[in-house]
Amino acid sequence: MPPAKKAKQKETIEETSLESSDPTINKPRLRSLSIKNFRSIGNDEIKIDLDDIVVLVGPNNAGKSSILRAYELVMKHGSKECQLAISDFPSSQVNQSELPEITLETIVYDNSPGDQWITLTQEGEQLVKERWIWSSPNKDPKREGWNINTQDWDDKVPWGAPNIANSRRPQPHRVDAFSSPELQAQQITKLLLDLLQEKVKTIKSDQNQEKSDYENIIDTLKNFQSKVVESASTDIKEIEDEVSKYLDRIFPNHRIKLDAKPESDVEKTFSPFKSNPELSMGVTNGYYSKIENQGSGARRTLLWSTLKYLSDRNDKYENTRPHVLLLDEPEICLHPSAIREARDVLYELPQLVNWQIMITTHSPVFIDLSKDNTTIVRVERSEKNIECTTLYRPETAKLDEDDKKNLKLLNVCDPYLHEFFFGGKAIVVEGDTEYTAFSMIKNKYPREYSNIHIIRARGKGVILSVSKVLKQFSKNFAILHDSDTELTQDNKKNPSWGLNNSIQDLRTNTGIDINIIACKTNFEMAIFGEEAKYEKPYNALKRIESDPKIEKNVKQLLDSLIDISKKPPANCIRWSQINDLK
Repeated sequence: MPPAKKAKQKETIEETSLESSDPTINKPRLRSLSIKNFRSIGNDEIKIDLDDIVVLVGPNNAGKSSILRAYELVMKHGSKECQLAISDFPSSQVNQSELPEITLETIVYDNSPGDQWITLTQEGEQLVKERWIWSSPNKDPKREGWNINTQDWDDKVPWGAPNIANSRRPQPHRVDAFSSPELQAQQITKLLLDLLQEKVKTIKSDQNQEKSDYENIIDTLKNFQSKVVESASTDIKEIEDEVSKYLDRIFPNHRIKLDAKPESDVEKTFSPFKSNPELSMGVTNGYYSKIENQGSGARRTLLWSTLKYLSDRNDKYENTRPHVLLLDEPEICLHPSAIREARDVLYELPQLVNWQIMITTHSPVFIDLSKDNTTIVRVERSEKNIECTTLYRPETAKLDEDDKKNLKLLNVCDPYLHEFFFGGKAIVVEGDTEYTAFSMIKNKYPREYSNIHIIRARGKGVILSVSKVLKQFSKNFAILHDSDTELTQDNKKNPSWGLNNSIQDLRTNTGIDINIIACKTNFEMAIFGEEAKYEKPYNALKRIESDPKIEKNVKQLLDSLIDISKKPPANCIRWSQINDLK
């Protein structure tokens, strides 16, 4: 490429901004993150499809925190924080055929970086792909862009220099589970300071002026910087020559080189606020101490207070840069009564402002499927690699409004409903009585049923809503329901009987093996021979405890739900046609 053309391309890149001047245009957002050969993640690439909210679940030490670290890492490109330690390489060794690699896909809506970098998705959105590769520890990675013209990775990257490119992507905010008090204080302070910085950048002395006052100051600094560099070049050369003369007397053939290049990110040289702002907390009109001197519970509560403020600010800063919150184990140090409120804060954040969220958690309370913006990903460690399985995506689940209402009510009744996302075989039961009976069997034989999760739907219709979710990621699960009767006691059509057709339809054209068993006409009648009028769960416990035959039948029913080859007890039927239930 001729020099003139190169200069022109560079100028275009520097002037490009993904943040549209039109406030009605969406801000850029992350679509996916792919990682390979990084820490415990091996040569088999893992890919995380990003939503407004991504919840990473899985056992301890499975690699969830490494996924959060990956995005933060590439956003540090251009600084030493982007350099890897030898321990970040697979097996703490540098293998040129298995180098750490992170790929990021960003959706842009306006002022794209050039047609050669834009891939159109099936939805018609503009997609930009970038890749970072680390060839050795303690050195900057190589960054590449996907060029659609050559259908290959290209050294000529979109958006140019790292600091310019980073300013075009959503800004990360990482909050580790066990950060030091000092680092936690910095993380909270940075969240608040970033808001102020964004506001400062929008100030205009005259609303008719083209650029903000901040932009004009940066432009002035750039011009001044160019003049300084130009005028100082002779002085730099003189310093190098003169000092090198004295150096040569002691170390022959040695000289110095003074690297006094201008700071590429001019914004680093100017801030209207002090470089190290402090955040303190204390009793009103009393003593205030630094956040890092507060207890862990107080620091974590302050974090949630800050996030709550961000979610409540609505469109107050609607033209600000988009953000990504990377949060490790949000349940840590929270009182049980505060966990649900914390979950609500997270789900409100993307709805009101330009935020995406990725969290790791061991708490099912932080999952709310009644929302349309949540993806659940299970992270597990195999013998050789880390594996990621997308368990749930709203666009594929296709929940209707009744389903969302059902799941929302279940969240209220049972905050641990979503434990099935964390592993194990799922069995959906209709009510409290069978849930209690099976729980008693599980407690009596803990080793035999340690990997079994009983989901209490609390209603026949809700079974359908829960099953839509399970069909997303489970190739086999079980359903236990009451057959009910075709007619009610007053000889009218029974709506509960009609739901049997819907349960039967769950197996249609899905390729999923659903083990469906019905109790005639309900669980109590099938197992106990009679239906208790009051305190049904307690009555079930007493009957199972006092009658070995009943306990045997309940265990047989549970075993037949776990293993489709096992026969259920009398009055319980594994059915496929409605006539089987009559």
